[in-house]
Amino acid sequence: MPLKALYVNTSLKKSEETSNTEALMEKSGQWMTKEDVSTETIRLADYKIAHGMSLDMGGGDEFPSIMEKVREADIVVLGTPIWNGERSSIASLFMERLYANSDEQNDSGQSVYYNKVFGCLVTGNEDGAKEAGRAVLFAMINIGFTVPPNALSYWVGEAGPGPSYMEAGQDSEFTKKNTEMMSYNLIHFARMLKDQPIPAEGNTL
Repeated sequence: MPLKALYVNTSLKKSEETSNTEALMEKSGQWMTKEDVSTETIRLADYKIAHGMSLDMGGGDEFPSIMEKVREADIVVLGTPIWNGERSSIASLFMERLYANSDEQNDSGQSVYYNKVFGCLVTGNEDGAKEAGRAVLFAMINIGFTVPPNALSYWVGEAGPGPSYMEAGQDSEFTKKNTEMMSYNLIHFARMLKDQPIPAEGNTL
């Protein structure tokens, strides 16, 4: 079966607004498409996502529909802008809601996130890309996702106010190379886990 990749844009902007984070995610998606991986991108600012530690917090909470997309994906990539040197608040909310559902089991009795791979893309015109990526990737490892080598790619501009990724970063050889590397490592590991899942012995909830 073909692999599925879900790109989760945690920009604070809704879909009608231009997103530098999504522009970088599209670069990764091109590598996925080249390797016959189907892709879907969602922008969390478009959804009503409640705070809390249940799958469905009620009151029109739309996280259950997002969780269904995560269940169906082999690859999940979170994209976040940098705000005050950190990941976005929406990224933190997404991570909290995933954590709240980490006791859901797959068919082998493992966390539902087992045998799925995770990557992170970060954009901003200030420092904080590695700090944001480190926090995101560790949290995802902690709930069962597999994180391959070089699973972070980013672009940041000069310190202080300045041009964004779309204005100044798309020709960055460093970012292009790392985005390609991240994308291919996600694909390689997803294929390996598809062919040989993590054994259930010693890994059930």
